[in-house]
Amino acid sequence: STASAWGTNTYGQLGDGTIINKTAPVQVIGLTNITRIANGDGNHSLALKNDGTVWAWGYNYFGELGDGTTNTSGCFCKSTAIQTSSLTGIIGIARGYLHSLAVKNDGTVWAWGSNNSGRIGDGTLVDRPSPVMLALTGITSVECGYDHSIATKNDGTAWTWGYNNLGELGNGTN
Repeated sequence: STASAWGTNTYGQLGDGTIINKTAPVQVIGLTNITRIANGDGNHSLALKNDGTVWAWGYNYFGELGDGTTNTSGCFCKSTAIQTSSLTGIIGIARGYLHSLAVKNDGTVWAWGSNNSGRIGDGTLVDRPSPVMLALTGITSVECGYDHSIATKNDGTAWTWGYNNLGELGNGTN
């Protein structure tokens, strides 16, 4: 299956090769065999293909697309889908405001993009334009909030990291 998008396209987040807003659906260029899309509030998008690869397009100022690059001039973006570096065997994806997550079939979690609130989860505040493996195992799914991240383990427990000013991490603190 393919992916289509419409609406605001300031940062190429529709994936049609332009930065022109669209009021009707346009096909994301070059994507087939899509099993999942991760999108929402923000300016980049992710797609998971049936071969376990991750594809991304849109805003890339902090490396949200995960191809090892950042775009710090022009539209700060890539307006067509590109493959995220070094990720194969992916079974789940999630996208936050300025970061992205993937869970691999071996239960590991990979993260990339902006890390100013610790939302990457690698123990630093350094932005990551390429995916980094986190110190988590046995993970079955991942989700992202605006500035925080969540992973579910195969034992049913939830693991959270990132911004916690409003109690987003669910650990009774803020």
